[in-house]
Amino acid sequence: MLPSTLLFGATSLLGFHLATMFSKTVLPFISPGNRAKAVRQWPALQLHDPAWIADVFQRTLPDLLLYCHAVCDVPKCEVSPEWAYDMNVQQLGRVIEALPEHTRLVYVSSDHVFGGDGVYTENSCPSPISVYGRTRVEAEQCVLKRPGTLVIRTGLGIGESPDGRSGHLDWLRYRTKRNLPITIIEDESRSVVWQQDLATRVMQLAQSKERGIGHIAGTRVMSRVELANFLIRKYNIPTTFNIETRHQQTHPHLGRVELATAYEGNLSQPLSSVLD
Repeated sequence: MLPSTLLFGATSLLGFHLATMFSKTVLPFISPGNRAKAVRQWPALQLHDPAWIADVFQRTLPDLLLYCHAVCDVPKCEVSPEWAYDMNVQQLGRVIEALPEHTRLVYVSSDHVFGGDGVYTENSCPSPISVYGRTRVEAEQCVLKRPGTLVIRTGLGIGESPDGRSGHLDWLRYRTKRNLPITIIEDESRSVVWQQDLATRVMQLAQSKERGIGHIAGTRVMSRVELANFLIRKYNIPTTFNIETRHQQTHPHLGRVELATAYEGNLSQPLSSVLD
């Protein structure tokens, strides 16, 4: 019997942890072209093809779709906004159009729907500063038109990646191993939590009756410099790095973006920061 939960986007950091932690109940799909050894046994998404999407839903009849699929490369999205829109909004639209009426849709979004310094709850108006952030906002709007859906906004999750070079931890390891320069942005701060904790909370929310928009907050925010120094010490990464400001960069960087929540209850409690 096929699992009743489909996961689109098992090559994202969060998607990878959801797929591996809940392997008995989740059927994962990966981004096309990703041949990392850790994920190559899973089928690839073909979200450009409405017939493929319809066939998947007809064969699996899922009770739940966890949608973690998105292009998160901020510089590439800035250079190719039409491509970013197609990948992050139009592909999602095709999925929503074909999704069975009984299937619950849970869309995992990002703190990139905000941008400037601030503490943001579910009631805060989105204020994206990048093409990537704007595609996230539009994707959320598409999702919320469907009754019973849930949008989950997350901060920065720390954990191992399927390809060994994505995410802040493996990015540090990868560049260190190859003697590549490392630049850390000193004036970007975010809610930073462990990927395993994040995956657990996302699954709990997905299996609940929550709907609308929900934030997964952390107990504190931390700067990219704090994070880099912590990871270097914890994992004994023999490296040094350069420090620059976000205004020195050619593409947008978040400021101090802290996710908070306007709700109460067990599933709204902040997750432990990686420093806790």
